[in-house]
Order: sequence, then structure tokens, then C-alpha cells
Amino acid sequence: MARIIDGKALSAVVKEEVKAKVVELEARYGRRPCLAVIIVGENPASQVYVRNKVKAAAFTGIESLQLELPSDISEELLLKRIAELNADPAVDGILVQLPLPKHIDEEKVIDAIAREKDVDGFHPGNVAGLWLGKDCIVPCTPAGVMRMIDSIGCDLNGKTAVVVGRSNIVGKPVAKLLLDRNATVTIAHSRTRDLAAVTRGADVLVAAVGRPRMITGDMVKPGAVVIDVGINRTDEGKIVGDVDFDSVSEVAGWITPVPGGVGPMTIAMLMENTIRCFVEHNS
Repeated sequence: MARIIDGKALSAVVKEEVKAKVVELEARYGRRPCLAVIIVGENPASQVYVRNKVKAAAFTGIESLQLELPSDISEELLLKRIAELNADPAVDGILVQLPLPKHIDEEKVIDAIAREKDVDGFHPGNVAGLWLGKDCIVPCTPAGVMRMIDSIGCDLNGKTAVVVGRSNIVGKPVAKLLLDRNATVTIAHSRTRDLAAVTRGADVLVAAVGRPRMITGDMVKPGAVVIDVGINRTDEGKIVGDVDFDSVSEVAGWITPVPGGVGPMTIAMLMENTIRCFVEHNS
């Protein structure tokens, strides 16, 4: 039976570390880090995510500035709001909650956030930095995945890692972070031929494809570390991951639950990224 990598417990440790750092930074610089969060429209899931981020900021002592904008706001006005935050010396990090309404170009919005205030790590400058091996802000979810792997003492050197999913937000960056740790990495996806044969070779398997319970026990190498990034809602309203927890936990060595796994770690790493932006802003 697999051991659980408890993201909720690990995130609590990270947030306590951030909390202590905020006290130290306030004593040194005379103010606390400030995170600006923009939410456009009334998407229920987005509202939950934003509430959780603001709550985490309050716990750690990070100041948060929340901008709730109407769903019919023009792209031009949204970009103007971002420009104002870019220019505001009291704001250290900027986050625009995705998805945005269809009339707004998400890529244009991400590009508009100043690279040094991009706490999500989505700006082209940060993406390029990650792939070129340069100093950059790492996206929160991939950073959280790596912290979870580290927490169990897993040495990735020479390990075989498979990432199922090729998104710019999770799949690709987490593959690069695994590669940086000397893992041999394969990126698979929903169209990979004989996906099970690929995943069964993985010492470390990261599922980030967005399909409920897609990874089953017969697709997993005995003793593997399985990280489930997926968050899916079933027809019955239950939250499940991309991994079939019941069958995979019978085979894997370690597994993350959903909920209570990668999700809390994503928010914890957002707090860490805000600290990083603050330090760079004031150095």
C-alpha cells in the first residue's frame, strides 16, 4: 500500500517558513510583501481559488490587494490596471486568475505583467529563463511538485520520470525541473500510443492531463512515486484527480491524494514566489 505525500501538511510547513521570513523582511525593509490578485468575472471555481490565496497571504503576513473586475471589462482597461500595478512600488507580485472571459486574450494579459512581479512564472521572460537554466520565477504548481518529491527524500539522479500532460502551466515546466535533477524524462499525453507501456516504466509519474482517474493501477510501476496534479469534478460532484487513487495506491510506493495533495502546495509556493519578488524588488 502506497504511503501518502500529504500536501496539506507540507504546505503548512512552507507557510510557516514564509511567515517567519515576512517578519524578518518587515524588520529589515519597513514593510511587508504585497501581492495583488486580479479576478475578472464571477467564475465560482476562480472565486474559491482566489479566496484560498488571499487566506494564505493573510496567514503568512503577506499583504494582499484584491481587484474584482466585471466580466465585461474591456481588454484595454484590464491591461491598464495591470500597468498601474506594474508601476506601483508598493506592489511586489501580480497574479491574474485564469481563465479570463473569451473576449480577452490571456496571452496578452500574461505578457503585460512585469516579469519581476510575475508570481505565477508565466511571463515569457520567466519561461525562457526556466528552459535556458537561468535564474527565474518557477511556476507554482511545478515548484510544489518538486518540493513534494524532495519531502520524501527521493533522489531523482538517474531515475526514469514520465509526465502525462504537456501544458505550459504544468506538464512542460515540471518536465524541465525533473530534467534539471538528472532524471530521464518522457512527456506523454492523451494521444500517446500505448500510454500504459510508457507509464509503467516510470520511477516517478506525474499526472497532469486533466482527465478524471485516467491513470489506473495497471499503468504504474510497483513502488513508483505518483504525483497527481489533476483536479476534476465528477457528475456526482466529487473532486477526483487524474489518478485512480484506489487502484494505484495498491501498486505505488508513494502517492499524492486529491484533494489535499498538490493543490495546497501550489498556494504555498505562490507565497514563496511573492517573497522572492519582494526581495528582488528591494535588492
